[in-house]
Amino acid sequence: MSDLMTEINKTALKKDLPEFNPGDKVSISIKIEEKSEKKGRLQIFEGRVIGRSGSGISETFTVRKIAPGGIGVERTFPVHSPVIDSIKVLEKGKVRRAKLYYLAKSGSSLKRL
Repeated sequence: MSDLMTEINKTALKKDLPEFNPGDKVSISIKIEEKSEKKGRLQIFEGRVIGRSGSGISETFTVRKIAPGGIGVERTFPVHSPVIDSIKVLEKGKVRRAKLYYLAKSGSSLKRL
């Protein structure tokens, strides 16, 4: 039974993902479906990757951005989700940690990276 599950998981994995790590600035295009209308749109979420976890079909990554007014917003995305249209790496970061949770705790701006 596990062979069947691995085959199903392999078909659901995305193959056109860019290489990105914690500290990188990314732009994620998310498909949004409107309830009142049948058409959808793309919404851009742009920020720094503060962590990646998991492997295979259950791999996720967390992105943090500073919203207008200086409020920090974090969002966790599944890497292989069909809701994600595209991921673009805007800037490579140079960090020495795998998880950048200190950005959230200090309340600091992301411009320091």
